[in-house]
Formats: sequence, C-alpha cells, structure tokens
Amino acid sequence: MSLIGKRTIPFIAFLLFLVACNAASPTAIPSEQIVAPPIEPTLLQPTVTSLPTQVPTTVPAPTETQTLSPTSPPLGGSGVLVFGSNRDGDFMNIYLLTTSDGSVTRLTMGDSNTFPGPFSPDGKQLLFTGFGLTKSFVGLMNANGTDPVDLSDRPTVDEGFPTWSPDGQQIAFTSRMDGNNEIYTMDVDGTNIKRITNNPADDFAPAWSPDGSQIAFVSDRDNPTGVNNLYVMKGDGSGVVRLTNRNEIDYGPAWSPDGKQIAFRADIEGNGDIFVINANGSGRVNLTNDPASDWAPAWSPDGTLIAFQTNRDGNWEIYVMHSDGSEPTNLTHNPADDQMPNWKPVLTSTN
Repeated sequence: MSLIGKRTIPFIAFLLFLVACNAASPTAIPSEQIVAPPIEPTLLQPTVTSLPTQVPTTVPAPTETQTLSPTSPPLGGSGVLVFGSNRDGDFMNIYLLTTSDGSVTRLTMGDSNTFPGPFSPDGKQLLFTGFGLTKSFVGLMNANGTDPVDLSDRPTVDEGFPTWSPDGQQIAFTSRMDGNNEIYTMDVDGTNIKRITNNPADDFAPAWSPDGSQIAFVSDRDNPTGVNNLYVMKGDGSGVVRLTNRNEIDYGPAWSPDGKQIAFRADIEGNGDIFVINANGSGRVNLTNDPASDWAPAWSPDGTLIAFQTNRDGNWEIYVMHSDGSEPTNLTHNPADDQMPNWKPVLTSTN
C-alpha cells in the first residue's frame, strides 16, 4: 500500500504511517483501531515524483495569517504552538499558532503529508515526519519553516515519531530498518544511529524525560498484536518497566516539565481519552472523560496546561485544558482537521 497518496485524514493517518508497505515483514504494525465518526479515511493514488522522498517546501514570506478569536496570553508560559492541518488543501501541512492574537501562520507546503514533531529545547528547530513516494521519514527544519532536511535518508524504510533529548544533542525515533518497529537514537545531523530496543514486538513513539534519564514509549510486547501499553526505559534502552497493564490501546506519551507525570492517550471503550500517570505508574487519572476522541497530549512549558486534539466539535480541533482537565477550550475553530499540537519552549537564557 502506498502511503504518500493518502489524503489528510484524522490522526489515524499519522499513526498508520508505519503500515506494512513491506509485505515480507513478520511483525504486525501498530495502528489505530478506532476511527471516530464523522471522519472517514480516504485514499488517493500515489503522487508522481522523481524523488524517493519529498521534503516540504518553505512557504514564501510574508505568509498569510488567519486570525482567530484571541485567547488570554500567555498560555502556560508560552504563547506559541505548532500543529498540523489540512485547512489549505488535501494534504497535512505545518502551522504556527500565536495565542496572544489568535493568528495562524503556515510553515510548509507540498503535495504530500507533513506532520509536526516537537520544537528543539532551544526553540530554534522543529522536527517533523514527512512522506515520500512510498515511505515516511524523519525531518528537521528551522522553527520558521525554512531549510527542511530529510534526516533519515533511507528511502526504503518507514521512520517517524521523532523526539528530542533534553540537551538537544540527540533525536529518538521509530524505524523499521531492522524489520519491525524499534526505537533508535541519532545525532541531530542524522549520524551515529543506535538501536535501543530489541524486541520482536513493536516499540514506538518515544518521549524523552526532562532530565534525560528515561524514555517513555508504547509497545505491544506483552499483549496481543496491536494492543499497546505504556513503558519506560533508561536512555540506553536498558531497565524497561511497564507502566500500564490493561486491555486498552495506549499512544502518545508526553512527560510533564517537572518529570513527575506522563500524559498519554488510552483507547478503552471505543474512544480515546487523555490520562496522566505518575512516572512510577501510580496515580492514574482520566483528564478528559469525554465520549468524543481526545488524542495527542502536549504539556505547556510551565506544566499548567495540556494541549490536545479532539473531535468533540465534529472535526479535529486543537484544545487546551488545565493540567487537572478543567476548562477545555477550543483554540483553532476551523472546519478543517487540526492535529498534533506541540508547544514552543520558553527560553530562560538572556543571550
């Protein structure tokens, strides 16, 4: 199945980016089990291109902005979020939301999907997952969308789910280069690749702890194929500890800035909710408890808020709520699908 031709669809499109393009792979691919109505996946034929991968094109400056209803600044110690949206066409592109005035600035454009990852710790760069003719790749660009590069440079391998180490020197990501989904690290220039998980099941979606000592991830290693739970391990892949042990499907771990909690999404009874759990697996709390699907949690820099995507208004929107789940508020208000928020860090240095 070709991936590059997928129309931008709900968040399932991203979590299915590791779908088994290589039929010889013996390992089942992690995939979303729930597609929340009223949105249904739609497939297109592959886009014709002479390149094995397509790095998104920078949007020429000045970029047209779309003004939304202003929110009270600053939100959560930062007034800037990045998110993905198909509001300007069939494909997912990356946008920047400034909460002080509600303006939205488009950072990328292209004829394939581009999903945003997190900002670098210094806020100067942005990771993303891009799509080539048949495979996905880990990309890096400047925070304003300029100079996008393909860090994977492996046109026959699916890769994605990138995350930064706290010191900004390494990137953890998911790759199928060894036949199934495993977690790897690499330097920020794409070199010095190290495999840190080694399991016949699927390990993916890494998230580095704020102190750099641990990486949270999801895996179906102790469950039936595709039933993923939450785990943590040391930065070198040792000392794996299982944090959830339920008949549910967990995705998207995100550490609180103080490293004491992990937010994640759990599908339990046909929809996803945002939960938080202590770093040792205790104190589990459902923050959203909503009949709609709530996915992709992201902590604000000061830890007081959590941004997430939800289809409770009929399409995917970016919401923000207090870290206790109270006062969920729609930030995007757009008929298109807005997904996968990440906050821009607040720099503490005066330099």
